[in-house]
Amino acid sequence: MDDPADNAELALLLEVAGTPKPGNVDRHRDLDDLRFEHFLAGAVGAREGLDLAANGAAVGPAFERAIEGMATHGENSQFGALLLVIPLVRAARDDLSQPVAESVVEGTTVADAAAFYRAFEHVDVFVGDPPEDMEPLDVRRGADAIPALEDRGLTLLDVMDRSVPGDDVAREWIRGFERSFTAAERLAAADGPPTDRAATVFLSLLAERPDTLVVKRHGEAVAAEVTERAAELVDRDALETDRAAVETFADELVDRGVNPGTTADLTAAGLFIALEHEAVEI
Repeated sequence: MDDPADNAELALLLEVAGTPKPGNVDRHRDLDDLRFEHFLAGAVGAREGLDLAANGAAVGPAFERAIEGMATHGENSQFGALLLVIPLVRAARDDLSQPVAESVVEGTTVADAAAFYRAFEHVDVFVGDPPEDMEPLDVRRGADAIPALEDRGLTLLDVMDRSVPGDDVAREWIRGFERSFTAAERLAAADGPPTDRAATVFLSLLAERPDTLVVKRHGEAVAAEVTERAAELVDRDALETDRAAVETFADELVDRGVNPGTTADLTAAGLFIALEHEAVEI
């Protein structure tokens, strides 16, 4: 596909269709509050925001529009994935490389940050309590926090910087989308259809680093346990897994309500990069 927005929408769809992805919605598993069809509808609903980014709009307004459309059609299905994919789509107008992606986020403004805050008014996003000195900038305040944001002159990149550590989507912004590009390389190296590759690469990412959404919801000990279990199941060099064992692990995490959603966001970003580089074909 030549249109980055097409590839971005497809990446969101392929991510949720990949199975098994332990603890996450996939085409065989729903969560109590999110179903497979929510993700399908969310990807379609986000399309206008993806188009804006592909056509050169600023990152913040494109993200806000994508989230508004996602929330209207598909609940909170892909907030973190879109926060990664939107700047990558914007970068794809020039050359989808880490240096260009870095330049895109470095060019964000206070207005982009304000649009990011307004996006929280469209959807309920699970976030932890901020430090006391950051309470005026709590993203859960939505547009009410924008005056404090403007007083401090914080760009969207500044906001992401203040979210690290503790949020690995924000960490991608600060570290040049390094894990997203790593995911793309692994997707290119893996075998099978894109959905199978997505599931395998998801597990390889989960095996490397505790998922920050799991840390926020369940604590560091549970997140470390999940990562250790994933590491036991995947050979990261060969990108091979014992599928039956992974299926069991996936069902167990869903039953426990343990959802490594940040790792799924990284997988979606990797899928977009791989599709743009024509490293994965349908």
